[in-house]
Amino acid sequence: MSSDLIVRCGWCGTDPLYVKYHDEEWGKPVYDDRTLFEFLVLEGAQAGLSWITILRRRAGYRKAFANFDPVKVAQFTPSDAERLMQDSGIIRNRLKIQSTIRNAQIFLDIQKEFGSFSEFIWGYLPEKKPIVNQWKSLKEIPARTELSDKIAKDLKKRGIKFFGTTICYAHMQATGMVNDHLLDCICRK
Repeated sequence: MSSDLIVRCGWCGTDPLYVKYHDEEWGKPVYDDRTLFEFLVLEGAQAGLSWITILRRRAGYRKAFANFDPVKVAQFTPSDAERLMQDSGIIRNRLKIQSTIRNAQIFLDIQKEFGSFSEFIWGYLPEKKPIVNQWKSLKEIPARTELSDKIAKDLKKRGIKFFGTTICYAHMQATGMVNDHLLDCICRK
């Protein structure tokens, strides 16, 4: 085996969009509220679908949901929701669209209460630092943890929809709250 072989986490396969996402975003800590909101929207949209399906529509989501500005999305009306139901650039699921608007309103409430959504979500971690796991294979990586259970339960209590413990853990991975890159992955170097 060549020593210059590039090894990545197997889940990203060879799709260029997936590889770029894996290499440049997944597992890197995100503290910016707008980006955290973006992943809240995208992870919720992903419920029941593959992540690549959502990545391929990311630009459509960006356009449909005001460049992921939670203030603007929180002000969307029922007619905006109807307009979005006709938008082929996103997943046209009425419950997901309505929950995105409601989630934006709750996101703003959390910002008001904690100063930022970042302060709230990262506040679950010891010293607000990422959990760096030491996985050797994909089958070791959990779909949920006690921490994702706790965060999802809190957000559900606040009214957030399409954000159960499995989606919460995926959000934690995407935003670098946990680093689940495999030990031999290029992103661990």
